[in-house]
Amino acid sequence: MDKIKTIGVVGAGTMGAGIAQLIVQHGFTAFIFDVDEKTVTKAKASIEARLARLAEKKKLSFEEVYEAKKRLHPSYHIENFQNCEIIIEAVPEKVEIKRAIFQQLEKVCRKETILATNTSSISITQISGMIEHPERVAGLHFFNPATIMPLVEVIQGLNTAAETVETLVAFAKKLNKNPVVCKDTPGFIVNRVARPFYNEALRIMNDQVATVEQIDRIMKQAGNFKMGPFELQDLIGIDVNFATTKSVHASFYGESRFRPHYYQERMVDSGRLGKKTGGGFFHYE
Repeated sequence: MDKIKTIGVVGAGTMGAGIAQLIVQHGFTAFIFDVDEKTVTKAKASIEARLARLAEKKKLSFEEVYEAKKRLHPSYHIENFQNCEIIIEAVPEKVEIKRAIFQQLEKVCRKETILATNTSSISITQISGMIEHPERVAGLHFFNPATIMPLVEVIQGLNTAAETVETLVAFAKKLNKNPVVCKDTPGFIVNRVARPFYNEALRIMNDQVATVEQIDRIMKQAGNFKMGPFELQDLIGIDVNFATTKSVHASFYGESRFRPHYYQERMVDSGRLGKKTGGGFFHYE
């Protein structure tokens, strides 16, 4: 861990920006890259705004925020990642995209650089299958919002070296997270457990047993959940949640308990994806 100073983040969306903020808050340097330059610029501005709010709330000092901002580097060329000790990929859940990124990174970075994916459900072994050095590829799954949620899943693929896992566990602890090491199984731990939470709520709603508002209220008041299944889908992104459900269902060879619900697909088709689009199951200003 003493040698790890610089972290690369590929993908400047909600998760990528959250991970980059977390990194600079804890003393590491972060380079954040996206194929869309506007997305990188927007991510930098949003990270700096959130850091400023933390200072206003006295959760960080103004000096700490100033230093954190200096450690954040927007990058418009993936070649800038050549000196990173760890690179975290946080792009859409498509194995072809993730493989292509890692193949490109192998040509850029040092052979000892750890390549971590923030995938929520895709097999680590599958992602690393066409990588020259799959022993340095592992899962490092943060939960949204990455700066707040304490759990991080560290996933070991069939070819992942034990040293890679140990380093990522130590790194997660440096970020003040609670890492849990898990096997490369569909959905890992959290998303495997969470599928019935979402799917059964969708079925109850569709059967008109209860409304979206009633289901969320019951789960929060009686079940003591912080968020109901529909509010949580809106936060995560209904498209992201649906993609994860499809991935887990396919990986378990169509097992019925993981079957996606058509209504969630309709929401994605309509463009109502949750908070990021201003509305999903609920409306947001």
